[in-house]
Amino acid sequence: MKIIDGKKIASKIEFETKQKLVGCDKAPVLAIVLVGSDSASKIYVDKKVKSCLEIGIISKMVELSKNISQEELLNSVNDLNNDKAVDAIMVQLPLPKHISEKDILNSISSAKDVECVCCSNFGRFCEYGEYSVIVSPVTPMAVMKILDSCDVDIEGKNAVVVGNSNIVGKPVTMLLADRGATVTVCHDKTKDIAIHTRWADILVVAVGKKNLISKGMFKKGSVVIDVGINRNDNGICGDVDFESAKEIVNSITPVPGGVGPVTVAMLMKNTVDLFLKNN
Repeated sequence: MKIIDGKKIASKIEFETKQKLVGCDKAPVLAIVLVGSDSASKIYVDKKVKSCLEIGIISKMVELSKNISQEELLNSVNDLNNDKAVDAIMVQLPLPKHISEKDILNSISSAKDVECVCCSNFGRFCEYGEYSVIVSPVTPMAVMKILDSCDVDIEGKNAVVVGNSNIVGKPVTMLLADRGATVTVCHDKTKDIAIHTRWADILVVAVGKKNLISKGMFKKGSVVIDVGINRNDNGICGDVDFESAKEIVNSITPVPGGVGPVTVAMLMKNTVDLFLKNN
């Protein structure tokens, strides 16, 4: 079994991204909006800020109180939309429960929407595919980059996506289908997930539930992409029971060190692509 090295794949993407900036007389600016002091969100943001520094991107942190009103948050995002010095905007999720995630994400300017989450960009992506937008959703594209880096022939394969969120599940489903896979989507209403996962040549899991996919739920020789992140006493783990999977599957992404680094690398790539497009 092969353990897929996400850090190695991310390094290649980062190198290619840095090359795009050669000869530019100014640096791209990525605005990161962080609401509240959630420890996990802070860790993720710190990783993105560190990656910006390594690439040559200026990170503009906007840290706001968890008690901020929705109107105040909308005004903050709109200020960034109107700031000509800012090339790309991302809002770190999750947001406090009293704030509508949909309304906030839809308020991001389509020209600065680094994660392809506002309705105009995401809708175009869903209808016409990844080449219809300047940048595509970062984690789903990270999944595709990993599959390509492992020389996985997607066309004609049976793919199962566990999770149906707008951030990962839905766009991954569309990307796999556009590449010729036959895709099944499982979610919290699926009665027996194992019936579906056992025939998956490509299995993508993005739920956020420890050991959701475990012994007896894998197809021999399959490729497993574990997007889930769960915290336990030993650190973090994914949605897939790694020990059960490694005896059966052909290759698998570890958690940590799998999809995460590639997602951050894709965020950097998207920031630079928006910068170059808008300039």
